Amino acid sequence: MKVVVAALLAWSGYIHYDLYADHGYRYVHTIGPGFLVQAAGSFAVAFLLVVSVALPGSFLLSILAAGLSGGALLGFVLSRTSGVAGFEEHGFVPSPDAAISVVVEIGVLAVLAAVLYHRRDHLWRAVRRRRPPSPRRS
Repeated sequence: MKVVVAALLAWSGYIHYDLYADHGYRYVHTIGPGFLVQAAGSFAVAFLLVVSVALPGSFLLSILAAGLSGGALLGFVLSRTSGVAGFEEHGFVPSPDAAISVVVEIGVLAVLAAVLYHRRDHLWRAVRRRRPPSPRRS
């Protein structure tokens, strides 16, 4: 599953870089650099996920992946509703990049949610083991 999340994140990174480099977002002073940061972060976390395939855990990387994808989705929604720092877009423009990006970001979150759901019993047992015993009342 790490490889699937890594592939989706890399795709998201490519889309955001392409929007920055070839679709004029580099010239939007308020949000342009955010596209480059999103691309770099996505590529970095995707790389770390691939490198860590043989390692157990990587919960922090999953949190970072969810944060990147959730943040991209939030930025997308805000840019089409109230605007982001004075910048507004409408619909799924630029097409098809905007729609593909939304599907990819939702894909990352869906895969991570599936992994979390699959591991819920293991995670719950780990949480219960770490709790200090409650004091007994006499």
